[in-house]
Amino acid sequence: MSAILLTACQTPDALGKKDPEKAVKVRTQLAAEYIKSGDLDAAKRTLDQALDVDSRDSTANMMMGVLLQQEGSKISLDKADSYFKRAISADPKNAQARNNYGTYLYQIERYNDALEQLKVAGATLGYEQRYKALENAGRIYLKLGDSANAEKSFKQALQANRDSYISMLELSEIFYVRQQTAEATQLYEQFVRNVGQKNQGARALWIGIRIARANSDTMGTQVLVNQLRALFPESPEYQRYLQLQYSTEAVWK
Repeated sequence: MSAILLTACQTPDALGKKDPEKAVKVRTQLAAEYIKSGDLDAAKRTLDQALDVDSRDSTANMMMGVLLQQEGSKISLDKADSYFKRAISADPKNAQARNNYGTYLYQIERYNDALEQLKVAGATLGYEQRYKALENAGRIYLKLGDSANAEKSFKQALQANRDSYISMLELSEIFYVRQQTAEATQLYEQFVRNVGQKNQGARALWIGIRIARANSDTMGTQVLVNQLRALFPESPEYQRYLQLQYSTEAVWK
């Protein structure tokens, strides 16, 4: 690995004068690898070099925004905004930049601004991560209490990627709350097939418990309760179950 990285580090310098555009691309790709491995300092140095060659390169600016977002301090998060804006200004059709900017805006709770970016990314046909933009848009709609648009976004995400397990789970809860039990059951079962019965988190198990109860499936409910208690005894979901276990309300929330 060290030999590979050394070669990659030398390549942009050799290309710098002959092919500046390619040098920026190589440095940006290298920075992405540094970010994935957690070496944020090396990524920052490499992106600085890329932006010294072309300060308006859309991908390099986007990657700098991602880097600062991942570093996570208030100073870095404040700086990240301007890099994402530069990336989109340089290339308004850069769906990845819009998706990443939308995710950043979601993180800092600028929900309406995030939706504006995620909608563009989610509507860009051919963009490989389109479904993720739609998933995040759906999550924001849920936070805003707009279950109708959340449902629409999650359904679009499933159309873009039929294995979008996040959309399956979120839709199953939306339908459960509306007492559309058949639809909730179908999507929850589809989710379990995708992730595996033993790989469910506390929230997924809690959704499954409520759906099983709505179906009067006593045995299925108990199996999921046992799994939640064994794996996540301190979770808010299990504590909520303990509060509601004797409740006769039709919909447990």
